[in-house]
Parts: sequence; C-alpha cells; structure tokens
Amino acid sequence: MAYTDHRTLRRVLRREIVGTIGLLTDDHDFRAMRRYDSFVFDDHTTYLKHVEAVLRTRALQGSHTTVALFDPEDYADFCAKTGLDPDSHTSRTRFTAALASTGPTVPYEGQPLADLLPTLVDEAVRQATWEYATMLLARLGACASCGEDLGRAAFARASHLLVRILDTAPPGDRHLVCSVSGTAETLVAVLHADDTAGRSELDEAEALEFTTVLALGLATGSPGGLVMRISKPGTPDRVHGWRLRAYGLDPLTAGEVFDAYCTDAESGDLIPPESNVDYCAPPDLGEEGPSPAHHH
Repeated sequence: MAYTDHRTLRRVLRREIVGTIGLLTDDHDFRAMRRYDSFVFDDHTTYLKHVEAVLRTRALQGSHTTVALFDPEDYADFCAKTGLDPDSHTSRTRFTAALASTGPTVPYEGQPLADLLPTLVDEAVRQATWEYATMLLARLGACASCGEDLGRAAFARASHLLVRILDTAPPGDRHLVCSVSGTAETLVAVLHADDTAGRSELDEAEALEFTTVLALGLATGSPGGLVMRISKPGTPDRVHGWRLRAYGLDPLTAGEVFDAYCTDAESGDLIPPESNVDYCAPPDLGEEGPSPAHHH
C-alpha cells in the first residue's frame, strides 16, 4: 500500500515538472545535426512524428511542454563557449534548457505539429527582428547637438505615435504592419490591436517589437511605411497607410493606399483590389510636421 502511495505521489509530482523540447524545424538543420553520432535519427519526417508523439503523451499525462527552436549553429557556439562536447545528448539537453529562458518558444497545447511549426518559426523571426532593430538603435549614439540618446528618443516618439494611431482609429480588430528598408534587410513588424469596449488589447511582445522597428525608421529616416487594416463585422474592411519620415508619419491619400495595396511589391504588376475593402485616408493624428528648430 505504501509502495502504491509513493508511485501515486511521484506521478503527481511529474505533472508539476515543466519540460522543453528543442525542435529542428527544417531539413537543413536536421541534416546539420546528423554529423553527431549521438543524434540517432536519420530521417526528418520520422523525427517529427516521434516529437509529436512525445508531445501528445506528455499532454495526456498532464505535463506542460514548451517547444523551442533548436539552431545547430547556435548549439555549436554554445558548446564551444561552455566547453561541452557537442556530440552528447546531455549537451543538447543543457542547450535546450538555456533556450527555455532566452530563445523563441511556443507552448504545446495539443495542436498538430504542422500548425505549431510555422508559429515557432514566426516567433523566431519576431525575436530576431527585435534584437536586430534594438542593436541598430543602440548604435546611433547621442545627438551631436544636444547629447540626447537618439535611439531612446526615437523609441519614445514611436510609442507616442502608436498610441495616437490606436486612439484615433475606428473601433474594430486592428492589424498593423510596419516595414523599414535601407538596412541590410527589410524589417517587418506586425501588431494586432483588437478594440474591445473602447480599449485596445495588445500583446506586449508584439507591441515592443513593433515600436522598436518603427523607432528605427523614424531615427534613421529609412524608406518605410505603416499600414493599418480595421475589420468589423457587417462593414467593409478599412485600410489606412502612412509613409515613414524622419520626423514622424506622412499620411497617404486614399488613392495612394489603393495603389500600394494593388501593386505587387516585387514585380510592380497590378493586383486586383479586394472585394469589400475600403481604401481610406487615415484619421488625423493631430501631429505637426517637422519644425525648423532642432529635432531628431
């Protein structure tokens, strides 16, 4: 009887343990790991099936599992810095544990692995975008005229503009996209801001990334734009847009929004306009243009 009680208690305790699985999302990363003898899988599809089976089993047992993006290059760097043998399952376990606190992760909630994979990749792209934009903002240094930190000033400005956009936008589900070019690669940030009873509900991580990318565009004067799409049941979707300027945002006319949405960004070919969509000039943000006085 006592033995049974011990087994029951330990089974209960196992449910309290939070686990993390490092996942190789694509075949290229999977092949990179095959150079290690301790990595026993030889087929990516079979590997994914076993991962999904483990996730389902843990969920049925009441255990919570987080899935992290396992990058072979980052893993090799981690082992080199820590002096670990990369050809060891123990080393992979320690790297995965570090990913749980620093890397992109997605909780497993019973969804098919085919649905979880793109979510995990998107999370990794989001984090990489934020880290890169943050690094570029930090490199701007201080204003030569007044000594103010340019990155910090741009972030404050971007935060203010985002608040103004959401405060002046019509009610509905708002989907915002900010893109900034002129860097090594075009940076894109997405923000969902659903209006519920007159209050915008924001994901903090999304809002931070979005504001950082917008701040980079404002601080550097790089070519870029911001588009907001508002959806509300029973009414056509509304699309508004702005160009990024060094001083802030320049509103697009309804015709300019239409042209932007109905032109292929790569080929320049025309795209048929969507049905049940209104292309509109954005609400007035109450912002002034650049002043002749000193500004960042």
